[in-house]
Amino acid sequence: MQRRDFLKAASAGALWAGCGGSSPEGPAAARKGAVVGEPRAAAAGLAMLEIGGNAVDAIVAAALTAGVTAVQMCGSGGYGGHMTLAFADSGKVTSIDFNTLSPAALTEDRFAPNADGTVPGQINQFGWLASGVPGTLAGMDLALREFGTKSFAQAVAPAIRHAQEGFPVDAALARSIASAKEQLLADPAAAALLCPNGKPLAEGDHYENPDLGAMLDELAKAGSTEPFYKGDIAEKIVAAFQSNGGIVTMEDFAAYEAKVVEPLKMQWRGDELFTAPLTAGGLTIFEALSILDAAGYPAMKAPLEQTHAWLEALRICWKDRLELFGDPQKSEDPTERLLSKAYAEESAARVRKAVEGGKPLDIEIDYLEQVGTIHLSAADGAGNMAALTLTHGGGFGARVAVPGLGLLLGHGMSRFDPRPGHPNSPGPRKRPLHNMCPTIVRRDGKPTLAVGARGGRRIPNCVLSVLLDYSREGSSVQQAVAAPRMHVEGGLAVGLDEPWEQAARDRLTEIGYTVSKASVAVASAVGLDPASGEWATAER
Repeated sequence: MQRRDFLKAASAGALWAGCGGSSPEGPAAARKGAVVGEPRAAAAGLAMLEIGGNAVDAIVAAALTAGVTAVQMCGSGGYGGHMTLAFADSGKVTSIDFNTLSPAALTEDRFAPNADGTVPGQINQFGWLASGVPGTLAGMDLALREFGTKSFAQAVAPAIRHAQEGFPVDAALARSIASAKEQLLADPAAAALLCPNGKPLAEGDHYENPDLGAMLDELAKAGSTEPFYKGDIAEKIVAAFQSNGGIVTMEDFAAYEAKVVEPLKMQWRGDELFTAPLTAGGLTIFEALSILDAAGYPAMKAPLEQTHAWLEALRICWKDRLELFGDPQKSEDPTERLLSKAYAEESAARVRKAVEGGKPLDIEIDYLEQVGTIHLSAADGAGNMAALTLTHGGGFGARVAVPGLGLLLGHGMSRFDPRPGHPNSPGPRKRPLHNMCPTIVRRDGKPTLAVGARGGRRIPNCVLSVLLDYSREGSSVQQAVAAPRMHVEGGLAVGLDEPWEQAARDRLTEIGYTVSKASVAVASAVGLDPASGEWATAER
């Protein structure tokens, strides 16, 4: 038996989203490729495939559109947790880092917390000190120039149309606006956008952002994002920072660059896995896989034994993550040590001891919670794949907007640990740690799965779950996404999602965990159906 034996029956059909496979578009769409994620964004990506674009063109068009249509989760004023790309013909796999960058004037003690861990005035969460230089537009521009086949103007066209024409507010957006209204109303430009006349937009209201559409149109005509970082648009953004007590300068904007970086790579049960490196969340996934491999996880027969090992490996990894990780350009990089055979075996011994003794490991951890993000996955007819995660941070990010641009700003500075002396403490021109981990699996030399998730700190555990199930012989992308998930961040509190049977909940409680039903991150995946040779999509 495997951990799947704890899974309740679920309808695979209900898990399909986006375009491709057996979707309404049918086999023709599947042969051309697939895109999954926010519905309007996925449609924009599919349209790019229809005109001959590759997976990179498709995912960039989808991301730019999501920045308009999923305004509470991401946008041109936000940042990303990397884009991971795999190309079928050349065998190349690469990653693009477009994380936010802190201003040069940010000091280590700027957000020094109170004794209870809270930051005075929540200035790292909301307002003009909470935002750094946005990275999303630079990342999309770089992806197109290096790996795409279409122009920035073509890729941004759907986003411009949605911004100018608008769309009905759905229930999720209405709830997000209502929950954020206190801070949104405190900022005139944000209030005008989302709370016109002092009243939050409600479900069914019409939302539009013509100022953002005009800004994106200016970039389309320029053929690049340079005006956003070094031109007149940058001047308007910086002027808003300066007039509202922010510390971001023109020099900070001009210094920003997205980067092509080497992804992390590992072998797992015959597959090649590629994920985004620090400051992204992929290292946590690979560390957990390394420990589980050393602990003999694949050979474990009892579902409870597998589940207990899985849980303890995650607890070890989260302690490492929250204590050791930071910008590898500014602090010690623990990647090599944490992925070493010696560390895996040392940690695996602890995991086996916990499983054999039927008790949790003694791990203490201190952390602050985080939420947010959106994920997109894409594939094209040539077999290329792309996985991309981007965010504002939490809902509407810093909850401020640049007047005249309709540009909501992410709160990337909230992703620093506010305590001085930590590897992820604030600092000048520094990229904060985040949880996003766009991942690609290559099987028999060909890309077969692109996956990532939205849901803040729940993301790494979610993607790990999908990868564990996908590695089973004969598992499809739908089965992997349907598999049960858990969330833990190092302590004894364990959240199990709906597919888990009550028997699993009871057994883990007996062992000593505090178990609750919990929502987990939402995975968005594109995978190759081995039977049909077509792309299938799944989201849950």
